[in-house]
Amino acid sequence: MKVYSISITQVPPNGNSTLLVSASDLSSFSFYQRGSVGEFMTFMSKTVAERTPQGQRQSVQENAYTAHVYNRGGTEQLAGVIITDQEYPVRPAFSLLAKVLDEFATSVPQASYSNPSSISFPQLQAYVTKYQDPRQADAIMKVQQELDETKIVLHKTIESVLQRGEKLDNLVERSNALSAQSKMFYKTAKKQNSCCVVM
Repeated sequence: MKVYSISITQVPPNGNSTLLVSASDLSSFSFYQRGSVGEFMTFMSKTVAERTPQGQRQSVQENAYTAHVYNRGGTEQLAGVIITDQEYPVRPAFSLLAKVLDEFATSVPQASYSNPSSISFPQLQAYVTKYQDPRQADAIMKVQQELDETKIVLHKTIESVLQRGEKLDNLVERSNALSAQSKMFYKTAKKQNSCCVVM
């Protein structure tokens, strides 16, 4: 089980999201792939955060990754995204997101959201490291009983959260946030994952 990244974005109801802070552990990728993987995870985080209605949680699977999203909404309009492998359990992921968003909202003034480069939230990297083992979230899970009543939508691919007529391939191609190398990484990964059919 692996946590690849955690990010916090500001998601206005009508408009593009702004990445406020993020932390990642890409040590399982080769040195040459880390930049591209990091860019793609940022792109995926922003995309699913923008397409998750306020007050809702959902999990989106894409290739070998699962993005767990909690759009808290409210006056801060914050959403948290944790990207894990597919074996990482859902409940600890959402427990961690709720804790991270609460901590961020209380320790970072909302006035600083307009200048993300000025935001300091070093706890996020510590969470990425600590919660590689989902059992570390047990204490959070006891506190977060609301998750038992919350319906979490699991989408099989990122395609299912895109708007009607949108295609991930088109979004990746048009994105200014992804370098040419990251776009090539996405295409290569997609080809490798579709080469074999199990019967």
